[in-house]
Amino acid sequence: MTKVLIATTKPFAPVAVEKITDILKTAGYEVILLEKYSEKKALLEAVADVDAAIIRSDIFDREVLEAGKNLKIVVRAGAGYDNVDLPAATENNQVVMNTPGQNANAVAELAIGMAIMGLREMFSGKPGGEMRGRTLGLHGFGFVARNVFRIARALGMEVIVYTRYSKAAAAAIGLKVTHSLEELYEKSDIISIHVPARGEHLKSVSYDVLQHLKDGSIIVNTARKEVVNEPDLVKIMEERPGIKYMSDVTPDCANLFEEKFNGRYFFTPKKAGAQTAEANLNAGVAAAEQIVAFFENGDKTFQVNK
Repeated sequence: MTKVLIATTKPFAPVAVEKITDILKTAGYEVILLEKYSEKKALLEAVADVDAAIIRSDIFDREVLEAGKNLKIVVRAGAGYDNVDLPAATENNQVVMNTPGQNANAVAELAIGMAIMGLREMFSGKPGGEMRGRTLGLHGFGFVARNVFRIARALGMEVIVYTRYSKAAAAAIGLKVTHSLEELYEKSDIISIHVPARGEHLKSVSYDVLQHLKDGSIIVNTARKEVVNEPDLVKIMEERPGIKYMSDVTPDCANLFEEKFNGRYFFTPKKAGAQTAEANLNAGVAAAEQIVAFFENGDKTFQVNK
Protein backbone atom coordinates (compact mmCIF):
# COMPACT_ATOMS: atom_id res chain seq x y z
CA MET A 1 0.00 0.00 0.00
CA THR A 2 1.23 3.50 -0.88
CA LYS A 3 2.08 5.43 2.28
CA VAL A 4 1.76 9.23 2.43
CA LEU A 5 3.26 11.30 5.22
CA ILE A 6 1.74 14.64 6.17
CA ALA A 7 4.59 16.35 8.02
CA THR A 8 3.80 19.79 9.39
CA THR A 9 5.41 21.70 12.24
CA LYS A 10 2.66 24.26 11.54
CA PRO A 11 -0.31 21.92 11.08
CA PHE A 12 -3.04 22.26 8.50
CA ALA A 13 -6.44 23.25 9.86
CA PRO A 14 -8.41 20.20 11.04
CA VAL A 15 -10.87 20.53 8.13
CA ALA A 16 -7.95 20.52 5.70
CA VAL A 17 -6.41 17.41 7.31
CA GLU A 18 -9.78 15.69 7.05
CA LYS A 19 -10.18 16.48 3.34
CA ILE A 20 -6.56 15.60 2.51
CA THR A 21 -6.97 12.29 4.32
CA ASP A 22 -10.25 11.54 2.56
CA ILE A 23 -8.66 12.08 -0.88
CA LEU A 24 -5.71 9.84 -0.09
CA LYS A 25 -7.70 7.08 1.60
CA THR A 26 -10.23 7.05 -1.24
CA ALA A 27 -7.29 6.30 -3.53
CA GLY A 28 -6.36 3.41 -1.29
CA TYR A 29 -3.36 5.04 0.36
CA GLU A 30 -2.28 4.89 3.99
CA VAL A 31 -1.88 8.27 5.72
CA ILE A 32 0.71 8.98 8.42
CA LEU A 33 0.28 12.25 10.30
CA LEU A 34 3.23 14.02 11.96
CA GLU A 35 2.26 17.40 13.43
CA LYS A 36 4.00 19.96 15.68
CA TYR A 37 7.18 17.90 15.88
CA SER A 38 10.07 19.69 17.58
CA GLU A 39 13.00 17.45 16.69
CA LYS A 40 14.39 16.47 13.31
CA LYS A 41 14.72 12.91 14.59
CA ALA A 42 10.95 12.54 14.50
CA LEU A 43 10.85 13.58 10.85
CA LEU A 44 13.73 11.26 9.92
CA GLU A 45 11.92 8.33 11.52
CA ALA A 46 8.58 9.19 9.94
CA VAL A 47 9.94 9.58 6.41
CA ALA A 48 11.90 6.31 6.49
CA ASP A 49 9.29 4.05 4.87
CA VAL A 50 6.79 6.36 3.15
CA ASP A 51 6.28 6.75 -0.59
CA ALA A 52 5.17 10.39 -0.56
CA ALA A 53 5.16 13.43 1.69
CA ILE A 54 3.05 16.57 1.97
CA ILE A 55 4.80 19.43 3.76
CA ARG A 56 4.43 23.13 4.43
CA SER A 57 7.49 25.08 5.62
CA ASP A 58 9.16 21.91 6.88
CA ILE A 59 12.83 21.50 5.97
CA PHE A 60 13.47 18.59 3.61
CA ASP A 61 17.25 18.77 3.30
CA ARG A 62 19.61 16.11 1.95
CA GLU A 63 19.56 14.15 5.20
CA VAL A 64 15.77 13.93 5.27
CA LEU A 65 15.49 13.08 1.59
CA GLU A 66 18.11 10.35 1.82
CA ALA A 67 16.37 8.95 4.91
CA GLY A 68 13.28 8.43 2.74
CA LYS A 69 14.41 5.20 1.14
CA ASN A 70 11.03 4.67 -0.56
CA LEU A 71 10.23 8.35 -1.03
CA LYS A 72 9.22 9.13 -4.60
CA ILE A 73 7.46 12.51 -4.34
CA VAL A 74 7.40 15.51 -2.00
CA VAL A 75 4.68 18.13 -2.43
CA ARG A 76 5.14 21.52 -0.81
CA ALA A 77 1.64 22.82 -0.06
CA GLY A 78 2.25 26.38 -1.22
CA ALA A 79 4.13 28.29 -3.86
CA GLY A 80 7.63 28.61 -2.38
CA TYR A 81 9.83 25.54 -2.18
CA ASP A 82 13.20 26.81 -0.97
CA ASN A 83 12.80 24.57 2.09
CA VAL A 84 13.44 21.51 -0.11
CA ASP A 85 16.93 20.56 -1.35
CA LEU A 86 16.10 20.20 -5.04
CA PRO A 87 19.54 18.94 -6.22
CA ALA A 88 19.48 16.24 -3.54
CA ALA A 89 15.95 15.21 -4.52
CA THR A 90 16.96 15.00 -8.18
CA GLU A 91 19.97 12.85 -7.32
CA ASN A 92 17.66 10.52 -5.40
CA ASN A 93 15.14 10.37 -8.29
CA GLN A 94 12.53 12.07 -6.11
CA VAL A 95 9.97 14.41 -7.66
CA VAL A 96 9.35 17.71 -5.88
CA MET A 97 6.18 19.70 -6.58
CA ASN A 98 4.55 22.85 -5.28
CA THR A 99 0.91 23.92 -5.48
CA PRO A 100 1.08 27.20 -7.41
CA GLY A 101 -1.80 29.63 -7.13
CA GLN A 102 -3.55 27.96 -4.21
CA ASN A 103 -2.36 30.58 -1.69
CA ALA A 104 -2.32 33.47 -4.15
CA ASN A 105 -5.39 35.38 -3.03
CA ALA A 106 -4.44 35.10 0.64
CA VAL A 107 -0.96 36.51 0.02
CA ALA A 108 -2.34 39.23 -2.26
CA GLU A 109 -4.80 40.39 0.37
CA LEU A 110 -1.97 40.57 2.91
CA ALA A 111 0.14 42.63 0.49
CA ILE A 112 -2.69 45.11 -0.01
CA GLY A 113 -3.37 45.19 3.73
CA MET A 114 0.26 46.01 4.51
CA ALA A 115 0.30 48.72 1.86
CA ILE A 116 -2.77 50.30 3.46
CA MET A 117 -1.13 50.00 6.88
CA GLY A 118 1.93 51.83 5.58
CA LEU A 119 -0.14 54.57 3.96
CA ARG A 120 -2.16 55.00 7.15
CA GLU A 121 1.03 55.56 9.18
CA MET A 122 0.76 52.18 10.91
CA PHE A 123 -2.68 53.18 12.25
CA SER A 124 -0.89 55.42 14.74
CA GLY A 125 -3.42 58.21 14.54
CA LYS A 126 -1.25 60.40 12.31
CA PRO A 127 -2.81 61.64 9.06
CA GLY A 128 -2.27 59.09 6.31
CA GLY A 129 -3.06 58.58 2.66
CA GLU A 130 -5.36 56.57 0.40
CA MET A 131 -4.68 53.90 -2.19
CA ARG A 132 -6.94 55.42 -4.83
CA GLY A 133 -5.03 57.40 -7.42
CA ARG A 134 -1.64 56.05 -6.46
CA THR A 135 0.60 53.93 -8.68
CA LEU A 136 1.32 50.37 -7.61
CA GLY A 137 4.34 48.67 -9.14
CA LEU A 138 4.40 44.88 -9.35
CA HIS A 139 7.92 43.45 -9.19
CA GLY A 140 7.12 40.13 -10.85
CA PHE A 141 3.91 38.80 -12.36
CA GLY A 142 3.05 35.38 -10.98
CA PHE A 143 -0.17 34.16 -9.38
CA VAL A 144 0.07 36.44 -6.34
CA ALA A 145 0.87 39.55 -8.38
CA ARG A 146 -2.13 38.92 -10.63
CA ASN A 147 -4.39 38.87 -7.59
CA VAL A 148 -2.78 42.03 -6.23
CA PHE A 149 -3.51 43.66 -9.60
CA ARG A 150 -7.17 42.61 -9.40
CA ILE A 151 -7.61 44.09 -5.92
CA ALA A 152 -5.58 47.25 -6.60
CA ARG A 153 -7.55 48.01 -9.73
CA ALA A 154 -10.78 47.75 -7.72
CA LEU A 155 -9.32 50.29 -5.28
CA GLY A 156 -8.80 52.78 -8.08
CA MET A 157 -5.04 52.43 -8.40
CA GLU A 158 -2.90 52.62 -11.50
CA VAL A 159 -0.91 49.40 -11.74
CA ILE A 160 2.35 48.86 -13.64
CA VAL A 161 4.61 45.82 -13.74
CA TYR A 162 8.13 44.69 -14.48
CA THR A 163 8.43 41.13 -15.70
CA ARG A 164 10.87 39.41 -18.01
CA TYR A 165 8.86 36.32 -18.76
CA SER A 166 5.16 37.31 -18.69
CA LYS A 167 5.09 40.53 -20.72
CA ALA A 168 2.43 39.35 -23.14
CA ALA A 169 0.19 38.05 -20.35
CA ALA A 170 0.49 41.35 -18.47
CA ALA A 171 -0.18 43.48 -21.53
CA ALA A 172 -3.17 41.31 -22.46
CA ILE A 173 -5.03 42.34 -19.29
CA GLY A 174 -4.20 46.01 -19.64
CA LEU A 175 -1.06 46.33 -17.55
CA LYS A 176 1.69 48.72 -18.56
CA VAL A 177 5.01 46.83 -18.61
CA THR A 178 8.03 48.96 -17.74
CA HIS A 179 11.27 48.60 -19.68
CA SER A 180 13.37 48.03 -16.58
CA LEU A 181 13.19 47.36 -12.87
CA GLU A 182 14.65 50.80 -12.28
CA GLU A 183 11.78 52.39 -14.20
CA LEU A 184 9.24 50.42 -12.16
CA TYR A 185 10.70 51.66 -8.87
CA GLU A 186 10.95 55.23 -10.16
CA LYS A 187 7.30 55.47 -11.25
CA SER A 188 5.65 53.66 -8.34
CA ASP A 189 4.26 54.99 -5.07
CA ILE A 190 4.01 51.46 -3.72
CA ILE A 191 6.18 48.51 -4.78
CA SER A 192 4.88 44.97 -4.22
CA ILE A 193 7.54 42.27 -4.59
CA HIS A 194 6.55 38.90 -6.10
CA VAL A 195 9.65 37.03 -7.27
CA PRO A 196 11.14 33.73 -6.06
CA ALA A 197 14.34 33.51 -4.04
CA ARG A 198 16.51 31.96 -6.71
CA GLY A 199 18.72 32.80 -9.64
CA GLU A 200 18.67 36.37 -10.91
CA HIS A 201 16.15 37.42 -8.26
CA LEU A 202 18.50 36.93 -5.31
CA LYS A 203 19.30 40.39 -3.89
CA SER A 204 17.77 41.93 -7.02
CA VAL A 205 16.26 44.66 -4.84
CA SER A 206 19.63 46.41 -4.59
CA TYR A 207 20.79 49.99 -4.17
CA ASP A 208 21.04 50.35 -7.96
CA VAL A 209 17.29 49.81 -8.06
CA LEU A 210 16.26 51.35 -4.74
CA GLN A 211 17.93 54.69 -5.48
CA HIS A 212 15.20 55.34 -8.06
CA LEU A 213 12.45 55.34 -5.41
CA LYS A 214 10.63 58.53 -4.53
CA ASP A 215 10.88 59.60 -0.92
CA GLY A 216 7.58 58.56 0.62
CA SER A 217 7.40 55.26 -1.27
CA ILE A 218 6.31 52.03 0.39
CA ILE A 219 7.96 48.68 -0.33
CA VAL A 220 5.83 45.61 0.40
CA ASN A 221 7.61 42.26 0.42
CA THR A 222 5.47 39.12 0.63
CA ALA A 223 8.11 37.08 -1.22
CA ARG A 224 11.36 36.09 0.52
CA LYS A 225 13.96 38.12 2.39
CA GLU A 226 16.70 36.81 0.10
CA VAL A 227 15.42 38.89 -2.83
CA VAL A 228 16.32 42.08 -0.96
CA ASN A 229 19.86 43.33 -0.44
CA GLU A 230 19.39 44.28 3.20
CA PRO A 231 22.41 46.60 3.64
CA ASP A 232 21.28 48.47 0.52
CA LEU A 233 17.74 48.73 1.90
CA VAL A 234 19.03 50.17 5.17
CA LYS A 235 21.17 52.65 3.23
CA ILE A 236 18.28 53.97 1.14
CA MET A 237 16.02 54.25 4.20
CA GLU A 238 18.70 56.29 5.93
CA GLU A 239 18.95 58.57 2.90
CA ARG A 240 15.18 58.87 2.29
CA PRO A 241 13.39 59.34 5.62
CA GLY A 242 9.94 58.90 4.06
CA ILE A 243 10.42 55.36 2.70
CA LYS A 244 8.67 52.53 4.54
CA TYR A 245 9.31 48.77 4.38
CA MET A 246 6.47 46.32 5.07
CA SER A 247 7.43 42.66 5.02
CA ASP A 248 5.92 39.23 5.53
CA VAL A 249 9.32 37.99 6.61
CA THR A 250 11.59 39.47 9.27
CA PRO A 251 14.92 40.59 7.77
CA ASP A 252 18.23 39.54 9.26
CA CYS A 253 18.93 43.18 10.14
CA ALA A 254 15.69 43.67 12.10
CA ASN A 255 17.66 45.14 15.00
CA LEU A 256 18.77 48.03 12.76
CA PHE A 257 15.16 48.76 11.81
CA GLU A 258 14.20 48.84 15.49
CA GLU A 259 17.11 51.18 16.21
CA LYS A 260 16.82 53.52 13.20
CA PHE A 261 13.38 53.41 11.59
CA ASN A 262 10.68 53.65 14.23
CA GLY A 263 7.25 54.00 12.62
CA ARG A 264 8.57 53.14 9.15
CA TYR A 265 8.40 49.35 9.07
CA PHE A 266 6.26 46.35 9.90
CA PHE A 267 7.24 42.66 9.96
CA THR A 268 4.81 39.80 10.56
CA PRO A 269 5.89 37.66 13.55
CA LYS A 270 5.82 34.58 11.30
CA LYS A 271 5.36 34.33 7.56
CA ALA A 272 1.65 34.90 7.39
CA GLY A 273 0.76 35.28 3.71
CA ALA A 274 -0.79 31.84 3.37
CA GLN A 275 -2.15 31.68 6.91
CA THR A 276 -5.85 31.71 6.12
CA ALA A 277 -8.32 28.88 6.49
CA GLU A 278 -9.13 29.07 2.78
CA ALA A 279 -5.51 28.97 1.57
CA ASN A 280 -4.71 26.22 4.05
CA LEU A 281 -7.48 24.07 2.65
CA ASN A 282 -6.82 24.85 -1.01
CA ALA A 283 -3.10 24.08 -0.87
CA GLY A 284 -3.51 20.89 1.16
CA VAL A 285 -6.23 19.49 -1.09
CA ALA A 286 -4.19 20.35 -4.20
CA ALA A 287 -1.16 18.57 -2.73
CA ALA A 288 -3.18 15.41 -2.08
CA GLU A 289 -4.71 15.46 -5.57
CA GLN A 290 -1.28 15.91 -7.16
CA ILE A 291 0.08 12.91 -5.28
CA VAL A 292 -2.81 10.74 -6.46
CA ALA A 293 -2.38 11.96 -10.05
CA PHE A 294 1.35 11.21 -9.86
CA PHE A 295 0.95 7.63 -8.67
CA GLU A 296 -2.11 6.79 -10.75
CA ASN A 297 -1.28 8.60 -14.00
CA GLY A 298 2.38 9.55 -13.84
CA ASP A 299 1.35 13.24 -13.82
CA LYS A 300 4.32 15.54 -13.11
CA THR A 301 2.69 18.82 -14.14
CA PHE A 302 3.85 20.81 -11.12
CA GLN A 303 7.33 19.32 -10.77
CA VAL A 304 9.91 21.97 -9.80
CA ASN A 305 13.07 19.87 -9.96
CA LYS A 306 14.13 18.55 -13.35
